[in-house]
Amino acid sequence: MMYRFKYYYFRIPILLRLLLTVMILMISFGLIIHMIEPNQFPSVFDGVWWAFVTGSTVGYGDYVPSSTTGKVLTILLILSGGGVVTFYMATISAKTVKFENSLSKGEITYKGKNHIVLIGWNQRTKQLIQMFSDKQIKKAVVLIDKTLTALPENNLDIHFIRGDSTEDDILQKANISKACSAIITSDPTKVENQADQQSILSTVAIRGNSPSITIITEILTEEQKTNALRAGANTIVRSNDFMSTLFFQELFRDTDVHHFDILLQVLSSQQFKKINVPNEIIGTTFLQCLDYFIQTEQLLIGIIKKGELLVNPPFTTVLDKQDELIVLTSLEQ
Repeated sequence: MMYRFKYYYFRIPILLRLLLTVMILMISFGLIIHMIEPNQFPSVFDGVWWAFVTGSTVGYGDYVPSSTTGKVLTILLILSGGGVVTFYMATISAKTVKFENSLSKGEITYKGKNHIVLIGWNQRTKQLIQMFSDKQIKKAVVLIDKTLTALPENNLDIHFIRGDSTEDDILQKANISKACSAIITSDPTKVENQADQQSILSTVAIRGNSPSITIITEILTEEQKTNALRAGANTIVRSNDFMSTLFFQELFRDTDVHHFDILLQVLSSQQFKKINVPNEIIGTTFLQCLDYFIQTEQLLIGIIKKGELLVNPPFTTVLDKQDELIVLTSLEQ
């Protein structure tokens, strides 16, 4: 019997085991003092109350033993119970500090779901996290990075996992199978081809662990775009192409229009949507369709007709049922 008790007792988590020990000790002392001095301690609860107050060295003085036996019992309680309670509190404090350190160092598994996983700690992810905060996006964010030794103090609301995003055990610590989306950013410390290969390997690993997750992958070279799509990326962000186009626009603009600032402002407060042509405007012109969407505070900017994107097409273009529309709308809509 004692063996079975010890077998199960020492397999209980240490905090629960210490709490159980404190409870057994205090209840035992409370029961004994009630039996020794029933006049001073009319009920078992009064004895247990005295045991907790005395064992924790608070000592209210509302219940005091009067007999020599009761006083000897009190000495034993102070020696044993006080030590156990102090050890229990010290253990809780040590566990808390250890957990906080492990959390900061990226060693704790994330247990939530429907979260966003960011791959790589760089200026892009820093700004993205700041945008989440500014827009009050209520989504949990898990960051995976192998270069950070600890998460910066001003980003403590982010759950950090330290490690390589191409390894299954690291992705599982980020609970990737329950995440809603993953964003893979290019490693700025690598040359472009190597950075793209790393991004593609991360894409393959994430897709293998979560077939339904939405993966957004940053690719620097045109040659690796197809490979990233084959690896399982839903969206490819070609940052080099985007920046080159902006440089070109700035270089050859003939008016005082700063394209980068305008695009940055638009993309930070607006979003593009692809929708089917509403039945009531099938067969109308692009100009008539513009008026239709303005009434709903949306801006029609283009049409996808037979697989081809037409931005700002001729106003006389007629909309067919199989066409798709590209509209610009507020992020809140």
